[in-house]
Amino acid sequence: SVFSGCNALTEVTIGNGITPIGNQAFENCKALTKITIPDNVTSIGNQAFKNCEALTDVTIGNNVTSIGSSAFRDCYNLTKITIPDSVTSIGSSAFYKCEALKDVTMGNSVTEIGGYAFCGCEALTEITIPDGVYWIGEAAFSKCDALTKVTIGNSVHTIGRNAFSYTPLTE
Repeated sequence: SVFSGCNALTEVTIGNGITPIGNQAFENCKALTKITIPDNVTSIGNQAFKNCEALTDVTIGNNVTSIGSSAFRDCYNLTKITIPDSVTSIGSSAFYKCEALKDVTMGNSVTEIGGYAFCGCEALTEITIPDGVYWIGEAAFSKCDALTKVTIGNSVHTIGRNAFSYTPLTE
């Protein structure tokens, strides 16, 4: 929680000596608009950027292996996210209520998408779930009001309850 609630913080560049971004590190930094996570970072902790309402620009480095639970939850203005090939797991509620999130690109190493991971991403129109994903959690894409196209890779063996509920796909 080192920078939690720093309301004047607008931009962050993580230094080369940092490997994990800890839990709640930047939670409630309401003016934060840009974050660059370099290649030396290996994990993004739970609630690391939760409730960073102004956040629009996120770059995730190529060595991050996990995105923690609620890591970007309630980042209402985030419009685009590219999850690099190094990421294997997307935690529960990781992008919950990122209402402006329209463009999601998932790397080929993702194996699991946590419950509610993209729930409430109202602007999301389509999603491609890579071949490596074997598990999609409960309500992972629920309440994505604009979601009309889903491509699911060949390795998925479990799709959680209500994974795509309350979307145009189920109406």
